[in-house]
Amino acid sequence: MALLEHEASSFDEYLGAGGGRGLERALSMAPDQVIEEVSLSGLRGRGGAGFPTGRKWLAVRSTGTGPRYVVCNAAEGEPATFKDRLLIRRNPYRVLDGLGIAAHAVGAERAYIGLKESFITETEVLARALGEMEAAEALPVPVEILTGPDHYLLGEETGLLEVIEDREPLPRVARPYYLGLFAKPPDENPTVVNNVETFSHVSHILAEGPDWLRQWGTEASPGTMLFTVAGDVEREGVFEAELGTPLAELLERAGGMAGGRELKVILPGASSTALVPAQLETPLAFETMAAIGSGLGSAGFAVYDETTCVAEVALLFCRFLHVESCAQCPPCKLNSGDVVEFLESLERGEGAGDLDVALARARSATDGQKCALPTGTSLLMQSLFLTFEREFRAHAEGACPSPRGLVLPKIVDWDEEAGRFTYDERYAKKRPDWTYA
Repeated sequence: MALLEHEASSFDEYLGAGGGRGLERALSMAPDQVIEEVSLSGLRGRGGAGFPTGRKWLAVRSTGTGPRYVVCNAAEGEPATFKDRLLIRRNPYRVLDGLGIAAHAVGAERAYIGLKESFITETEVLARALGEMEAAEALPVPVEILTGPDHYLLGEETGLLEVIEDREPLPRVARPYYLGLFAKPPDENPTVVNNVETFSHVSHILAEGPDWLRQWGTEASPGTMLFTVAGDVEREGVFEAELGTPLAELLERAGGMAGGRELKVILPGASSTALVPAQLETPLAFETMAAIGSGLGSAGFAVYDETTCVAEVALLFCRFLHVESCAQCPPCKLNSGDVVEFLESLERGEGAGDLDVALARARSATDGQKCALPTGTSLLMQSLFLTFEREFRAHAEGACPSPRGLVLPKIVDWDEEAGRFTYDERYAKKRPDWTYA
């Protein structure tokens, strides 16, 4: 495997271990050749939908007018994800190499890295690495590091562009490869946005050639990916695995279920359908996850055992999606709010009302939107309710039969030796207007 193979505490150490070859080779090639190599590798974005990286770069280079830009999205905020922050801590130089390669490939005049202001360690590590590489004149374009508020939508690509332009992270309709940074008609300023893990792969691909990535993974999802496993497992952590690895094998890498208890449900982030024990043999690849009606996303998995109340899990994640909604699209904010109110009444045992009405609200949360956030509410609530309908209906007759006081797995840090994540305990006080109680 490659991504977590080498740590580098200085630029000299990075170069001494063979780093920098990808950027050096890319700068000796024509931009179109670089894009062709990335396309041939089959690399898909490692931050969400798995869009082909080479295709995105080609669109930015070949369409639209105005200056081009490249943005590294380092603002991960999905529950049960920590891989981008770990990559920055381990080897920020490889991330910057990939950013430089992309800038050369699309003809960008400037690059940006966007992080959350709460990511203090990662910001400091990147700033130090950037200073070293700038002193060595190793990067082809100026790179600027910016931080934004600790909101989920900062990690949505157009919300990140808004913050770079000194506004709130409110998603746009137009995608960055069509209408990018600082665009003023008639210029569109096409912009590449990829995440930390994607740029880390790019550095390797240009150093080793496109076939390097294809020695792992599947035909449609080549390479490896970093998987975050959090929750009721023996050892929480970040694991690099070949795409196509069965979900069961990933759980084994995490030591299996804590205390030998039985698995009940797994949530692959906050925006995909839930997974159950019968799906443990599913290969972890973009196409195979889509085939079972779920998604790979950022490869963060929140694991819950048999002692878990599914209604409590639904409330945690649906509340997260409601709180983080920007309220630009009323169907999202209003309907997701109705779902949360229903789940809160269910938890309190106050009489839940009509379960079918709540399900209809979840379905209609997607009627008009600028981002995928309401889709998460719809998919999550429908999959949990339809899979555990009997438990939800029994729950409606009284208070929670097995309350655990669960905390949303919004990760703050990782104790690698202990195999445990630290979660944001304060998050439960965050309100839908993005303030804290």
